[in-house]
Amino acid sequence: MNPAVTVPFLPWNRPSLGQEEEAEVLDTLRSGWLTHGPKATRFEEAVRDALGVDDAFAVSSCTAALHLAFLAAGIRPGDEVITPSLTFCAAPNAVVQSGGTPVFAEVDPDTYNLDPAAAEAAIGHRTRAIVVMHYAGQPCDLAAFRKLADDHGLLLIEDSAHALHAWRDGTRAGSIGDLAVFSFYANKAMTTGEGGMIAGRADLVQAARLLGRHGIDSSVWQRHGKQRTADYEVTVPGLKYTMPDITAAVGVQQWRKLPDFTARRAQIAAAYDRSLADLPGLRLPTVLDGVRHGRFLYPVLIDPVRGRSRDTVADVLREVHRIGTSVHFQPVHRLAAYRHTGCHLPVTDQIAARQLSLPCYPAMTATDVQRVIDALHTIWS
Repeated sequence: MNPAVTVPFLPWNRPSLGQEEEAEVLDTLRSGWLTHGPKATRFEEAVRDALGVDDAFAVSSCTAALHLAFLAAGIRPGDEVITPSLTFCAAPNAVVQSGGTPVFAEVDPDTYNLDPAAAEAAIGHRTRAIVVMHYAGQPCDLAAFRKLADDHGLLLIEDSAHALHAWRDGTRAGSIGDLAVFSFYANKAMTTGEGGMIAGRADLVQAARLLGRHGIDSSVWQRHGKQRTADYEVTVPGLKYTMPDITAAVGVQQWRKLPDFTARRAQIAAAYDRSLADLPGLRLPTVLDGVRHGRFLYPVLIDPVRGRSRDTVADVLREVHRIGTSVHFQPVHRLAAYRHTGCHLPVTDQIAARQLSLPCYPAMTATDVQRVIDALHTIWS
């Protein structure tokens, strides 16, 4: 029997949304206040308090948060920002759009996070900031990067898009950088559909907030019912990056559910760890001691032997077993816009050529997880 005819497609990711989100959105619609206001403020306060940072600002996307982070940090033409290449293009793109130049550094071969030694070697007289990304939900060496930034007088920016609920040595990802950015895109550990957050030092977040609301010195919600609508000042030329309350309403409930989501992801990862360890040429994720992994991704590496390349395995999973996968990522230095950098990053290239992300999300049932396990054992048989 052809599985493609009888088995429903199992996507790589699917958001978990329930009646709580529906009720919160309906409450927002009925309130008549749809733009950035009380729900966004509530969401910001929840994230700020959980991280233990000075301030947080809810924005339209993580890319917006990155752009605001670099603008608030004062990145200008000629300034350099160190970043991994094994990341989504959003961070280096935002560096360029801020006027700076991204400098790509090598990643650790076990965790796929930016290597502190490689980052230090990339520091030059034009370096202004280091961006670390917590790959797959495993925090980078937070203490090492904090010390590195402090020793060289650099800003540390945490790209915590993968690590909404993760710790290393008791320190929560997103809490140690001068700034941290978060993603609530549809396929992230929690979602608002689209959306992001920037959090961290009060002065930098306040600068980002000002820039993200057109440079206006007070928000519409702050002025509502308190003063004439024209009583505001534009103090800097800004942008429109605020998160609307309809979006924030979903975030309020998703943030509350995030610990349960992470626990379910951990259960799925544990099932994969137990059941896939004996497949030769399939390298499972490394989790370091002292890490509470966010488990946003379950990234495996596939050795290209016996006709089982990464792409072949992905094709068979999709076409025969009706299982979706993803790749994280095409290394940025290999993309057309950045090939001129001429980077030599062999570890990054090797990981990128072999990496495949298996489905790992709370909406998966035990049957779904077993489908993935059985399909891989079939491919390897």
